[in-house]
Amino acid sequence: MEGTHAALEDLLVLDLTRVVAGPYCSSMLGDMGARVIKIENPKGGDDSRAYGPYVNGESAYFAMLNRSKEGVTLNLKAPEGKRIFLEMAKKADVVIENYRPGVMDKLGLGYDVLKEVNDRIIYAAVSGYGGYGRYSQRPGYDILGQAMGGLMSVTGPRGGSPTKAGNAMGDILGGLNLTIGILAAVHARGLTGRGQRVDVSLVDSVVVSLENVFTRYWYSGKTAPRNGNTNPATAPYDTFQAKDGLAVIACGNQALYEKLCRDVIGCPEWIGDQRFLDNVSRVANMDELKPLIEGWTVQHTVAELVDRCLEAGVPAGPGYDAAQIVRDKHIAKDRDMFPVIHHPVIGDMHVNGDAVKLLETMPRITRPAPLLGQDNVPVYGELAGLTPEQVEEYGRQGVV
Repeated sequence: MEGTHAALEDLLVLDLTRVVAGPYCSSMLGDMGARVIKIENPKGGDDSRAYGPYVNGESAYFAMLNRSKEGVTLNLKAPEGKRIFLEMAKKADVVIENYRPGVMDKLGLGYDVLKEVNDRIIYAAVSGYGGYGRYSQRPGYDILGQAMGGLMSVTGPRGGSPTKAGNAMGDILGGLNLTIGILAAVHARGLTGRGQRVDVSLVDSVVVSLENVFTRYWYSGKTAPRNGNTNPATAPYDTFQAKDGLAVIACGNQALYEKLCRDVIGCPEWIGDQRFLDNVSRVANMDELKPLIEGWTVQHTVAELVDRCLEAGVPAGPGYDAAQIVRDKHIAKDRDMFPVIHHPVIGDMHVNGDAVKLLETMPRITRPAPLLGQDNVPVYGELAGLTPEQVEEYGRQGVV
């Protein structure tokens, strides 16, 4: 049951981030009720405003990642821009940025400066390689995080080349970890009374997502091979060809494998086959087991074989594409993963929903992504004490 409060309604966030990792984090905070003020360069704003698809001249990409935020423009290189930012920082709980490490220090607006005007401020930064270490000054993008963090090394068909995940997974993982770090720092502030720095790296975020890849390396000395959709630890756990598409069958233990053989496919003799006797054997001999299973799956539609598996208690599901996902009533309707918001230029648009469901303080999208600088007058009036006339003059000077 949804309550009357939002989980983060007492937080004021100044968001200096661009493109994916940082904006993804701040949109989550905004959906959870934080007041997020997105601060953009007056000359063009966030880089992702130039990313398609476009609707009525506006980037739907930007609009999806920057909902639940107010929007202002500010030139942080201008002396008056610095002064305005510091005034806002005095009242803020969190500052988020994804510049290359050291850029904010060079601007005179790094954590050491901000904590002097507000010792409760939480300064959260996400970058390619982190705020310290020998690679910290390298520029970083998602594909570098996936490559150097190891995700590409384990992704792709058997015998094929390392393959990038189909989305910006390094950025998304970095954004998630930044959100976790901010929430942990907010809690810690309640214990210590002080803010702190939160430092997140795209590479680190990818590294820790690879779960048993490194455990297997430490104990075997072998790097994980690319195995397509199979699982190196359990089998059968893969995609299988059906009459009309791909389905996933996921047998995570011996009992499930036996149910698949006996109750779903009707081949109990596979249970005692020495090649498939236990999980270790099945992983080693999956090239022989998969054709046997597909001899059955290709005789059925995806819906038929998924229903047969689920009736027997064997985990299974269809291999969806985007068009199928948005039509799935559980995902789209029951879980509300594609809510519709109204954007002043784009019009009604679907955006991605929130994966975290807080049942008493349910996240919700509070407003569409801002047009460039749309909230300059009210925000600067409230947080920096500027009159509309002063904001207008600063606009002519290139400060806002």
